[in-house]
Amino acid sequence: EHKAKYVVGTGAGPGMMEAANEGAYKAGGQSVGFGISLPFEDRLNPWVTPELGFEFHYFFTRKFWMSYKCMGLVVAPGGLGTCDELFEVITLMQTGKIKRKLPVILVGKEFWNAVINWQAFVDYGMISQADADQLVFADTVEEAFEALRVGIERIEDEDRKAAAAKMAAFKPSERVALTK
Repeated sequence: EHKAKYVVGTGAGPGMMEAANEGAYKAGGQSVGFGISLPFEDRLNPWVTPELGFEFHYFFTRKFWMSYKCMGLVVAPGGLGTCDELFEVITLMQTGKIKRKLPVILVGKEFWNAVINWQAFVDYGMISQADADQLVFADTVEEAFEALRVGIERIEDEDRKAAAAKMAAFKPSERVALTK
């Protein structure tokens, strides 16, 4: 059976982003770097796969390309840019612009619950409980990886079922023509 190929994608900056790109490199994988031209970050980190390194001028174009083929989001503690990207993806899922329910893993339970009162969003009717419940909080690499793995496998399973259902809608003679 054909197994999908995945690559790591980060904002290509220092810290956790650099660690993710370095980890992909050391594991023999590729990683995409979605850089942004900022006065305090002058280059992509050195671990980004060279042909997969991009530098954007505008945040909205960077967010578009970051979310375009995204299969899961792991978010480390960060500032306004990090929150902007997190809220963009969960808003796109909430509004159905991203059709899949991507796994969204927030690393650092204490940090995320201190800086954003998720329950207040629910209590004030700004988001549903289901919106809040889609967030997975993790404190270890192992917890984050497991949540990501389970979430991606769920999406792959849903995709297989959807493809099978589409194929079943065709008459047997039409199925042969589609598979050639």
